[in-house]
Amino acid sequence: MIIVTRPAITDAELDHIRERVETLGMRTHLSRGEARTIIGCIGDESRLQEAALLTLPGVESVHPVMKPYKLASREFSADRSVIRVGDAAEVGGRSLAVIAGPCSVEGRDMLRETAFSVASAGAGMLRGGAFKPRTSPYAFQGLGEAALRMLADVRAETGLPIVTEVMDTRQVELVAEYADVLQIGARNMQNFALLSEVGRVQRPVLLKRGLSATVQELLMAAEYVMAQGNRDVILCERGIRTFETATRNTLDVAAIPVLKAETHLPVMVDPSHAGGRADLVAPLSFAAIAAGADGLIVEVHPCPEQALSDGDQSLTLAAFEKLMIDIRVFADAVGRTLAGPTKPWRAEAA
Repeated sequence: MIIVTRPAITDAELDHIRERVETLGMRTHLSRGEARTIIGCIGDESRLQEAALLTLPGVESVHPVMKPYKLASREFSADRSVIRVGDAAEVGGRSLAVIAGPCSVEGRDMLRETAFSVASAGAGMLRGGAFKPRTSPYAFQGLGEAALRMLADVRAETGLPIVTEVMDTRQVELVAEYADVLQIGARNMQNFALLSEVGRVQRPVLLKRGLSATVQELLMAAEYVMAQGNRDVILCERGIRTFETATRNTLDVAAIPVLKAETHLPVMVDPSHAGGRADLVAPLSFAAIAAGADGLIVEVHPCPEQALSDGDQSLTLAAFEKLMIDIRVFADAVGRTLAGPTKPWRAEAA
């Protein structure tokens, strides 16, 4: 249930309303917007039926939330969520967020070269896998904590916040020491123990949609994180598994506007995993931006043919630079902005 307050409500009136709700055994969540403040009530809503909430000073209206996801629902927030990452980056605002970097951290030199290049092209965050969930147990599994240290070192040089995946509850504390954003991969979208654990850490969470997950299941996964107190969740559409074999996955473009209507959380798109081919990254990015996505997460590698993972879908440094130029047209068309280059990139810098 949500309580919509009057525009001129005082802090004392807000406190009184929350105290009244909490004495009935429910939790409250405050969302302040430009015009209204909303109080979300979490728990057994039947307890509020006799509470006479409309009689409380400052209450304008009371509405039930019928969806199974409460904290993630659009109604639960006065405005769309804008999630801050590091000192300058954000996701969900007017500017498109672009996260770029290699699928896996393979070494310090390749990571630095990639980071300086994507920063020069205008990317706002750096992605890089330290722990890699692979279909085959014999495939490259990542460099672990050594990769995390490399990511932190490159962040210090470039200023780019770090996005990296956490795969296990036992890794959360370690990864959170280094990363600015904790990524939950598609295979772990319904790993409820892991979702709850990252919900206890005050780091933004990039939650990827599972291979066969519905939109509602994705939002319920976000609810697991948010229920533990971490409200900084970024949803990511990365393609779902269908009968089609021409692409690695099928990008569900329709999910973007559906999610924007259902939730206040920002929505990003991963065109690299959706298509599975480098030549599809640009057109899928264009479609994502046109459909209302708040940003992109793109795999980039200095030499994709030598990549230890996902080389087929990784852009070269030059191809990523061209992508960043081309998507400006689509950003302008939907009223979004795109950050410009942060500094000139030179090969000798890497």
